[in-house]
Amino acid sequence: MNKNYFIAVPALILVSACTDLNASRDNSAEPQSYPVISVIEKDTALHAQYVADIQARKNVEIYARVPGILEHIHVDEGETVRKGQLLFTINDDELQIALSKANAAWNNAKADAHVAEVELQRVQTLVHKKIISKTEQELAEAKLNALKAKIEEALSEKQTVLKRLSYTRIHSPFDGVIDRLPLKEGSFLPENTQLTTISDIHSMLAYFKVSESEYLKLMQEGRDSTMAASVSLVLADGSLYPYPGKIETYGSEIDDNTGSVTFRADFPNPRKMLKHGASGTLIIGRPNARVLMVPQKSVLEIQDKNYVYVLGADNTVQMKNFEPSSRINGYYIVESGLTAKDKILYEGVQSIRSGQKISPVAPRL
Repeated sequence: MNKNYFIAVPALILVSACTDLNASRDNSAEPQSYPVISVIEKDTALHAQYVADIQARKNVEIYARVPGILEHIHVDEGETVRKGQLLFTINDDELQIALSKANAAWNNAKADAHVAEVELQRVQTLVHKKIISKTEQELAEAKLNALKAKIEEALSEKQTVLKRLSYTRIHSPFDGVIDRLPLKEGSFLPENTQLTTISDIHSMLAYFKVSESEYLKLMQEGRDSTMAASVSLVLADGSLYPYPGKIETYGSEIDDNTGSVTFRADFPNPRKMLKHGASGTLIIGRPNARVLMVPQKSVLEIQDKNYVYVLGADNTVQMKNFEPSSRINGYYIVESGLTAKDKILYEGVQSIRSGQKISPVAPRL
């Protein structure tokens, strides 16, 4: 037992000596170099981005207001049409027959009324000669009035048929572009069948929603400056629409569900590049402002929160949360949480820990 005891003691002494040596080496190791920059403060032209719903200034569905056979289609899909241009013709044979009947009824009513008028004149003569009583004249007058009402009824029926007959020739309500034509010539059309849609796309409307806080910021800048602001449109393929737009108006209420206000911008569309129902990103330029900025590569995102490593006076770094307002050209615009005096780790945020001591160096920009 004693022999084993004296063998174990030197082993413990050896382990303790090795541990002290390693700790001494760790304490004497030089801190690792990391690039450090100050939070950037500069005048910057800011841009706000919003999802835009693009709509035609006019977008109207064209319906058949009378039933019948689609006799002729005078336009093609995608064709530009003028106001009043003939688009469709519906067969009007049945309505022409109805018009003939209405004309006949109208003429009969006029003839009956003429007979009654002559009869009234005869009765008036006999009453004047006191051959018949005054009552006979009153009956004749009532009969004439009834037949005159029949004339008005027959004329109304004729005008109704003429109106329905006019619906067999369908014209464009305004200058625009024809959409898809789902039916072909010879198709039977029940009443109120949709024939196509026509859109006025000489200029387009872009609707976008602005949060209540952003709306208040815009109003603080002044309504006139907001309405006069030039807006740009980025299309679905990422390209910039070549024609700038202008904000026309905005809603009078804040949406209960989204807490936003709907704005409307107008964009010219001379090349008919924009179509009804398209989408894009609307960009509003803001006046130059003095802002704080940090590079995106300096930011660590954890669970939808943004952090940077701030350098302390003893060259240790501490993780610090900040609130960004937007991104622009590879930088975060700082809303709160940082100051211009703060120095932050420029890069290497994935390989460092909070509380670590570093050797700060200037970055290679």
